[in-house]
Formats: sequence, structure tokens, C-alpha cells
Amino acid sequence: MHSDTHLTLQRLRSTELHRQADEFRMARTVRAPRRSLRTQLGWGLVELGLRVLPNRHVLSTSSPRAV
Repeated sequence: MHSDTHLTLQRLRSTELHRQADEFRMARTVRAPRRSLRTQLGWGLVELGLRVLPNRHVLSTSSPRAV
């Protein structure tokens, strides 16, 4: 293969990779707020679940149980 042909192919591939990298970066920045919303919603549900659960001192493990 001639060096000019090899250099041309390398430049074409480099341009293609740069374009794909830019598209990937743009796709990541678009999805970032959605992940943040999921995280906030998840932690909100955890906090709500902890509030709904009864207090631990009410459910004592050392208290006698009826069998």
C-alpha cells in the first residue's frame, strides 16, 4: 500500500472516530439530568419507606413471643 493511500485512510478513520466521540458526548449530556431525577426519586422513596416503618423500639427482639 502506498504511504499516501495509508495516510488518507488514517485521516478518514480519525475524522470518523472524532465524529462518533462527539455524538457520544452529546448523548451523555442529554441523559445526565434523567439519571439525576432517578437518583432523587430513588432516595425520596427510601426516605418515605423509612418514615412509614414503625419505630424500632416498639419491635423489641427480646420481648416474649406467643408460639
